[in-house]
Order: sequence, then structure tokens, then C-alpha cells
Amino acid sequence: MARDGSSWLSELGQRVITSEDSEEDRLNKTLAIFASALMGFGVMLWLVIYWAMGIRFSSTVPLVYMVITAASLSYYLWRRNFALFRFIQTSLFLFVPFIMQWSIGSYVSSSGVMLWALLAPVGVMMFQGPRESMPWFFAYIVLTLISGFFDYYLGEGNQQGVNMQTIAVFFALNFAAMSTIVYLLISYFVRQRDKLAERLDVQNKLLQVEQDKSERLLLNILPGPIAARLKEQHATIADGFADVTVMFADIINFTRLSEEMPPKIMVTMLNEVFTHFDELAGKHGLEKIKTIGDAYMVAGGLDIHHLHADDLGVEREYSKAMCALALDMVEFMAAQSYMAAQPGIMTSQMHIHVGIGTGPVVAGVIGMKKFIYDLWGDTVNLASRVTAEAGAGTILLDDTTWARVREDFEFEEPRIISVKGKKGEVTIHRLLGRKAPAQAS
Repeated sequence: MARDGSSWLSELGQRVITSEDSEEDRLNKTLAIFASALMGFGVMLWLVIYWAMGIRFSSTVPLVYMVITAASLSYYLWRRNFALFRFIQTSLFLFVPFIMQWSIGSYVSSSGVMLWALLAPVGVMMFQGPRESMPWFFAYIVLTLISGFFDYYLGEGNQQGVNMQTIAVFFALNFAAMSTIVYLLISYFVRQRDKLAERLDVQNKLLQVEQDKSERLLLNILPGPIAARLKEQHATIADGFADVTVMFADIINFTRLSEEMPPKIMVTMLNEVFTHFDELAGKHGLEKIKTIGDAYMVAGGLDIHHLHADDLGVEREYSKAMCALALDMVEFMAAQSYMAAQPGIMTSQMHIHVGIGTGPVVAGVIGMKKFIYDLWGDTVNLASRVTAEAGAGTILLDDTTWARVREDFEFEEPRIISVKGKKGEVTIHRLLGRKAPAQAS
């Protein structure tokens, strides 16, 4: 039996507040029903006290109020028309206290029962807002003035047998009851608002976490300044840089390695290699541009600090950082090995060859879906062509990069290669390693 009662109450609660209601709707519905219950309890208590004291007058108004309230609540549970239920209850809150006062007599003899009508504009203000409550408050003022007019011009001094002591008691009761109801409603509203604010705060924190994840993901795809510009504007992002150092690093014979290795092992190996390259690029303050199959592309000099390096008197350290990165990458790859697909086959070392070039480039974002930040220009083509000339574990530089870093690094004798396009024949230098501090000085 208790279980049936509990399930009935649960079903009734789902009729009052549905899963589709927003937090604000839930609060408004709860407050409206709570206010109706308090008002109904107050009316019945007020009626019982009067009758207990032997004061007789028509109970039609309170009983009609209870019937209309019950009918409107039943209709709401049936049709779920909350707007109509709210309007009916607000109208009852406003008009019933004045009708009760007029049925009893004057403002004094009714002990200020019309004060209960103030619950109408206060409730609307809480449920709907200040602007919506203004007509109800205006109606409250008009009805109050009408009651005052009746008392002043039509009153005959008859208090319907109610002595002044009783009137004083009911004045206190009405003011206390009305004040209590208003206080309870506002208190409940504030508590629910605080709970809603806490839930919103939790949701905002969760949203911030997801936003941070998206931010990190975007920064993994694009340089920081480019990501900021992409979020602020939808125009084409394209920049020209007068001086950028570009590096390509390719894994040698990767096509053959991918044929000998299972796909999962091959992708895992490639991910481990490029993840380590990402860490090295970040360590040297350089910007990874992209990976193309087994090729890894890095650039230095794309940040705002180097846009006007000559004007600022800033030495272009990114060319030296690029050479240091290339040496670290070659050293890392020399220590790696791969396992062939056939069990028992000896492991083999993996090597990369590296090409570095320095000069002007054009940079920009291509596409709106699966977009990419890329570089174009003779400098990019030169770095790619120099990479193709490098052997296993070899790092080749163009003449511009060599002139900047030769005091800190050791090189072989230069040689000349032919590059298709505008470059023609160019001089390249093989990077051997860092100079000792004494040699560098």
C-alpha cells in the first residue's frame, strides 16, 4: 500500500514538473504551487479561527476560493497548461482578499485582510519579472483605493459585532501570516536561485574544461597567434614573412618499412617518432607546421617577435635553434630500431635525412573543415630539394642559413646542387655537429 502511494506521488510529481522543463520553469512551477498551498492553508485557518471565536459571516468566499484553486490545479495536472493555472491563482490572490473584506465590512472590521492581495504582484514579480508585475500592482493599488472610498463615504461605524480587541488580534494575525508567507516564498526563491546558480557554476566549469580542451586541440593544429586570429575573424588568413628558416626531415626507406611492418606497429612507431620530434621542436622554441606521410616540417621565425627583427635589433637565433633541433632529431633516430613483420628477423636502424633553408615565405590557413596552416614559396621548395640531396643521417643547409650559424657549428666543404625553378644552382653545406665552446669563441 505504501509502495502504491509512493508511486502515485512520483507520477503526480512528474505531471507537475516534466523532464523537458528548464531550471527556471521548474522553479516557477514549484513556487506557484507552494504559494497556492500556503494561501489555501491561510484562508482555511483564518476561517476556522473566526468561527471558533463565535464570529459568524458568510463562508461562501473562502469555500469558492478553495473550489476554484482545486479545479485549476486539477486542470493543470490534466492539460499541463501552467500559464492558465498561474493566471487563475494570481487573480484569486488579488481579488479574494478584497471580496472577503467587503463581505465582512470595513478595513478595520476585516482586520486588514486585503493585505493578502499583495501576494499577487509579489508572486508575479518572482515568477515572471518586474515588468509583468506592474499591472497587478496597479490593480492592487486601485482596489485598495476603492476599499478606502467605501470605508470613508459608505461606512456607518458598524463593525458587525466585532469588538476592538478581536480586531486588534486579527490585525496582528493577518500581518503576521502575510509577512510569513511572503518571507517563506522569498526565502524559498532565494535558496532555489542559489542552487540554480551552483548548478550553473558547475556547468560553466565543465564548459570551461571542454573549451580548454578545444583550445589545446586548436593550438596543436595552429600556431598560437594564428589560432587567436582564426577565432576572432572569418576572413582569409595570409601573411608574408621576409625571413623564415624551414626544415624538412624524412624517414629513409619508409615505404619499404611500411610494407614489412603490420599497420598498427607502423602507425605506432611513426606516432612515437613524431611525438618526440614535437617535444624537441617545443624545447627549441620552433613551430611544427605539419607532417606529410613520413616527412616532418618545422619553421622558425613565424612569431610576432620576428616580424620586424631587423627593426628591433634582434638576432635571428631561430636558425641556430633549427640546426640544434636537426642534430637532436638525427641523434634520436640513430638510437631507434624497427621490428620486421616476420618473427626472428633482426631489427634494423631507422635514419632520417634533413634539409634546411632560410628566406621569405607566405603562410596562411587553407580550408574551413580539416583546415591546415601551411607555408609556400621558394624557401620551402629549396628546403625540400635540399632534403632530397641528403643521405642517411645527413643534415644539409643552404648558404643563407650556413652564414648565420657557421660560428657555432661545424661543416664539411660546401658543394653545389641544381634546384628546379628560380633558384637554379645553389650552394649547400653539410652540418656535422656543434663546435666546442672554445672553438665557437
